[in-house]
Formats: sequence, structure tokens, C-alpha cells
Amino acid sequence: MRVETDALSGLFMAVAGAVVAAVAVYGIGYASGHGPHGLGSRTAQTVLPLFALSLVLVPAAGSVSTFLVLWELMALASLLLVLAEHRGRPAGRVAGIWYAVMTHLGFVLLLIAFALFAAQAGGESFAALRAGASGMSPTVKGLIFVLTAAAFGSKAGAVPLHAWLPRAHPEAPSPVSALMSAAMVNLGVYGLVRTGFDLLGGGPSWWWLGLIAVGGLSAVYGILQAAMASDLKRLLAYSTSENMGLVLIGAGAAGLFAASGDGPLAALALAAALLHVVNHAAFKALLFCAAGSVLRATGVRDLDRLGGLRARMPVTAALFTLAALGAVALPPGNGFISEWLLLQSLIHGLQVPGISVAVMLPLAVALIALSAGIAAAVFVKALGVGFFARPRGQQAADARESPPLMLAGMGLLATGCAGLALVPGLLGSGLDRAVLAAGLPGTQAVSGGGLKLRLQDVSASLSPLWVVAALTAALALAAALPALTAKRRRRRKDAKVWDCGGGAPTARMAYTATSFAEPLQRVFDDVLAPEQDVNVTHTRESTYLVERVRFQHRVPDRIEHRMYEPLLALLARVGQAARRLAGGSVHLYLGYGFFSLVALLLVLAVGW
Repeated sequence: MRVETDALSGLFMAVAGAVVAAVAVYGIGYASGHGPHGLGSRTAQTVLPLFALSLVLVPAAGSVSTFLVLWELMALASLLLVLAEHRGRPAGRVAGIWYAVMTHLGFVLLLIAFALFAAQAGGESFAALRAGASGMSPTVKGLIFVLTAAAFGSKAGAVPLHAWLPRAHPEAPSPVSALMSAAMVNLGVYGLVRTGFDLLGGGPSWWWLGLIAVGGLSAVYGILQAAMASDLKRLLAYSTSENMGLVLIGAGAAGLFAASGDGPLAALALAAALLHVVNHAAFKALLFCAAGSVLRATGVRDLDRLGGLRARMPVTAALFTLAALGAVALPPGNGFISEWLLLQSLIHGLQVPGISVAVMLPLAVALIALSAGIAAAVFVKALGVGFFARPRGQQAADARESPPLMLAGMGLLATGCAGLALVPGLLGSGLDRAVLAAGLPGTQAVSGGGLKLRLQDVSASLSPLWVVAALTAALALAAALPALTAKRRRRRKDAKVWDCGGGAPTARMAYTATSFAEPLQRVFDDVLAPEQDVNVTHTRESTYLVERVRFQHRVPDRIEHRMYEPLLALLARVGQAARRLAGGSVHLYLGYGFFSLVALLLVLAVGW
């Protein structure tokens, strides 16, 4: 076992450790009492600390064997936690199967890539890999990068290898969902940066153009699926895929700029990506913890059955709102700073020569802007329908605020979100060291290395910190206006007026999550490919009379529907056909062994 750390691994260890500490406080309150928390079993309580430890130790690995052991420990521990509620929820068993298959396919890809890398480098320590990468052929380096990018991209929830994420994250207990979505997916980014930049020493432009394309697809497709989801935790899981797509865009842009010889811009893009990793960890952990509070109080995740939680759970509603500001990248949310820096790096990267750069970077900017706009609609839906609308069920009407320990854990995460939004410069030196440790050629420190961004033809400075301060002051003024006008409102008298025969509005008259998303679904109808079915049952006496009408509407994950389901059907047919090979004959099995041995000897003879 070889353990070594630098500034890059230290950044990811610090993020994971901070999330684990806050979620641990939250989890104590979450697991107490009764309810659908899924942490009451001894297995879950034993595995959860092991999972948390693996999240912190994976970035500290200093060799291939150590990394793979810790990576598999993290995967197995998280799998057991996803299955914590499998006895009561069939969907949990299905999610566990998907997660087990996808994560171990990724592990197989990592095993192949690192075995090839170590064989070519003549050693398995990271120092030996760095030294041996310079003498490898471009074909071997490209193969290693593609295999590791697929494996790490799957762990980060990148499309189209994201199928496990919207299944496993919602079915896991909420503290586990927070750890998976705010810490575990980050390690996919860490592995990609460590392998592609540090160990392989960078590569040609096509590596990074492909990574930018995958990141853009993940950002837009993930947030579109989040817009269609009515399950609150599934919505947040798809939002994770979107944010990891933004991080992959930043990492790909950093590699592209480094391959083009522009080290300062590469450093800025990588710093923006790493800063977004930190910001996403803070607000996504808070979002999942707030969603867990709602689930614990109501037993419901469906937004169409929630509502009225702002009055019944005011602290949880306020904390969810704070985290949602970060998720939509609007000031004063903490996600604004990192996305602003990412956009600045892409815009300034247009000066880099090359047709592929001139095509890809404007497209990436457009995809980031599109994902940010849809994200605003997604979290307006979550807040408006889940917290501000009228209660749509007895569970929502009977909801009560979470226990103090749960609020304390969420308060720690909210403090992190506020600090990252108001004083992001405190991370400057840490980001500098992490960027330099990544080993991009030609890079330099961002905050203290002389790289400055100036907006021309603007009379005043448009620093994001000033924007945040101005909007915070505006929000404070808006909050103070009701108090200033309270005296005037007291003079008013309530009087009954003619209601045009409509009466007071009821919960059935308000928007549901599904109806709120329906206009957006119409815009992206060709991308989402919704499915609907109408069954009309006529009466026996006459076909002109209708006894019952049943309408079903769903928006499936199109990639899963078109890519994974046909593949699973093919594998099922192959499995059925393969049963004929096992006829029960001992002579047949001996024949299989004999021909396999002959084939192995032939391969060895040819290789020798």
C-alpha cells in the first residue's frame, strides 16, 4: 500500500471531509426516531463510516494497486448502502443491480487501463507512471485515456454512462445520497484530472474536445431530465449529472488550452472546474439533506403530493432556497462564481487558433447558458410546488420541522455555501496549488500568478463579488420593505368582495410539478420523446357511452430507453440461447475443458 498526497489530492480530501463532517451531524438526527430513514440496521451503521473513510482516502492513493483497492472499497460500501431499504422497496433492489453492474464495468475498464499503463511504464507507483508516460506511443496513451475517461466519467454521472445515478441516489438513505452526490461523484473528476493531466502529462486536442462534448451533453441532458422529474430526489440526482457536466467542460477546456500552448487560460479553466467541484459539493449536500428532511417528515418524495412546507418546515424551506440559489448559478448563490469563471475562460479561449476550438467553445458557452436557464426553471418548480403551494396530501399537511441535529448539520452546509458565495477568494491559494499540482504544461498560479481578466469598454468594474454584494443588498432592502410599510397595511380593512362565483382557490387549482414542466417538455419534445397512452372503456349498452378513461403520460430517459434496454434484451436472448450449452452431460463439459486448454496452448505458442 502506497499513500501520498499533494495539493490536488488534498483539495478533494478536504471537500470530502467537510461534507462527511456535516452529514455525520445531520445523520445522527436523521436516524433517530421512526420513519423511512433506512439507517436503523446494523449493516448500514457499520458500512457508513467505512464508506466515509474511503471517500477521504481514495485521493491519497499513490499507486495503482492502492487506488484500485480503495476505489473498490468505496464502490462496495456505497452499494450496500444503496440496498439499505431493499426489503421494503423493490425499486431499491433494481437500483442496486444497476449500480452494481455499472460501477463494476467501470472497475474493469480501470483495471485494464492501469494494467496496460503499469506494464508500459515498468512500475505501478504514480511516480513510475509519470516517468514512463513520456516514452509511450500516442496510440497507447490514447487508449489509456479513453478507458480511464469512460470509467471515471461513469462514476461522475456523465451521459450516456449515467444510468445508475438517477436510480441509486434517490433510493439510498438521504445522508448516503448526500455523500454520493456531493463527494463520491467528485472522485470521478479527480481520477480524470489525475490520470489525464498528471500521470499522462496531457494529450492531443481530440482528447479534450471529446471531453467537452461529453460535458456539454451531460449538462443539458441532465437538467432536461431534472425538469421533467416529479420525484424530488430524482430531480436532484439529474442535477448532479448537469453540474458534473459543467466540471467536465472546464477540465476539457483546460486540456485543450494546454495542448494549444496557452498555459494561463488552461490554469483558469481548471481552477474554475475545481472551484465548481467545491461549490457543487456544498449546495448539493444541502439540497439532499433538505430533501431528506422532507422525506422524513412526510414519507413522500413526489412533488405532486407535497406543498405547504414553507409554513410547516420554515427552516428547511429557507435552507433549500439557499442551496437552490447555488444550483441555478444566480448571485448571491455560491455556484455563480465558478460558472462565471468557467464562462470567462471559454470566452477568452476564442483567441486560441484552430477551427475545432472556434466551433467547440461557442457551442460550449451556449450549452452552459441553456443549462443555467433550465436549472432556474427546475428549482422554481421544486420550491414553488413543494414548499410554497398548498398541501396536496395529508402527509404534507401534517409535516413538522426536523430535529435540531438535522438542522445543525444543514446549518453547517449552509454556512459553507454562504462563505463560498461571499468570500470565494479564500480558496485562491488552495486552487493555485491544486492547479500547479495537476501538472498541466505551461500553467501558473491563478490568483497570484499575474493572470488578470479585464472587461473592456465598461466604466465600472464588474467583479462577481460586487454583483453578489449588490444583489444581497437588494434582497435585504426587499425583505425590509414589508416592515417599513406595516403601519400603512394596518390601516387597511378586510372586506368581502364579489368572487365572480369562483370561491377560494383549492390545492387542485394550483400547478403541479408535472403541469409546470409541460411547456418546457413541448419545447424539447423531439429530444425527450415523451410517451402517452389513452385507454377508453365503453359501457356494455352502447359504444357511444364511456364508462372510464385512463390516461398515462411519462417522459422516460431516452438514452436508457434507446441504448440500454435493447442491449439488455440482447443479453437476455444470448443468455437464453447459452442454456443449451449446459445440457447436463459430463462428456460435453470435459470436451469444453479440453478445447479450452488446446486454445490456450495455441495462444501461448503463438505469443512465445
